[in-house]
Amino acid sequence: MPIKVAVYGLGPIGMLIAKNVIKREELQLVAAFEVDPFKIGKDLGEFLGLGEKLNLTISSEADATEILKKNEVDVVLHSTSSYLDKIYPQVEKCIEAGTDLISTSETLVNPWYRYPRLASKIDRIAKEQNVSVLGAGINPGFIFDTLPILMTLVCAEVNSIKIVRSLDAAKRRFSFQKKYGLALSIEEFKQKINNGEITAHVGYAESIDLVASALGVKLTKIVENQEPIVAKENIRTQYFDIAPGRVSGIHGYGIGYNGEKEFVRVELFAEVGREEFEEITIEGIPPVKWKSSGTAGDTATAAIVVNLIPRVLEAQAGLLRITDLPIPSAFLSLKRDKV
Repeated sequence: MPIKVAVYGLGPIGMLIAKNVIKREELQLVAAFEVDPFKIGKDLGEFLGLGEKLNLTISSEADATEILKKNEVDVVLHSTSSYLDKIYPQVEKCIEAGTDLISTSETLVNPWYRYPRLASKIDRIAKEQNVSVLGAGINPGFIFDTLPILMTLVCAEVNSIKIVRSLDAAKRRFSFQKKYGLALSIEEFKQKINNGEITAHVGYAESIDLVASALGVKLTKIVENQEPIVAKENIRTQYFDIAPGRVSGIHGYGIGYNGEKEFVRVELFAEVGREEFEEITIEGIPPVKWKSSGTAGDTATAAIVVNLIPRVLEAQAGLLRITDLPIPSAFLSLKRDKV
């Protein structure tokens, strides 16, 4: 029997997730939920631009619990917002329906760091309903945490970890460029990021805490910050014209300290025209260094969420972090050999 899946949220990431689910013969997409009244009531196939109807109507999130129960959904793939306090009612609806949940919400990747009370509440009600809840994505969820954690396996000693991600902001979708403040003045950038109108990257501290927890290191403090990068000449993206002196990207970072010493540092450069790569440097015995040519964030996030379905369905009940699961991977078939 195919795994019954629902998609909750049909923004750019949610649409990619839905398309990935539709392609998989092991998965059956049986429900889709939205907040936007413009999307509600449309046929999902037409909305996704598939050129055909799927005879699956996009429903209001108000009806989520009832529809999930009626369709006996196994897992909800959730992609709506970054902050757990804002999405908690949505998470609760899915738990009440008795479905597992995988979410791209950045703060749900390691919710005990920023929202310990909500995390404890979700863990409790998920166990009561015998369901699993997990936050996952490319970042946080992989580049800044899961990948470096795995790479430390070859080290007898780990003295420090540094992860750098560099992105060409011009290659990203409109909503990405907007939330990173492209074309704003420096004063506008600072004002909007301070009042939460834009966010840039969310989750530096969550990733740092996850890495330290996996390695059994108790950090004394974590700091995080994001600073604008300013254009030196006229720059154009598909969506913005950026004049000299205006924001062309951000440099964000987080640092986790063990005593007075830096133990984990994560840095993000997202700037128009910047070279794309990821680099992980582990100082230890032996030292380890790895560098990529960049990872497509949206495509990767959608793939991660879908690939984690078998692991989450097999997992213990409660609120989980990705470090609570067996080593994740792509699933090419549900018929995996057991060792």
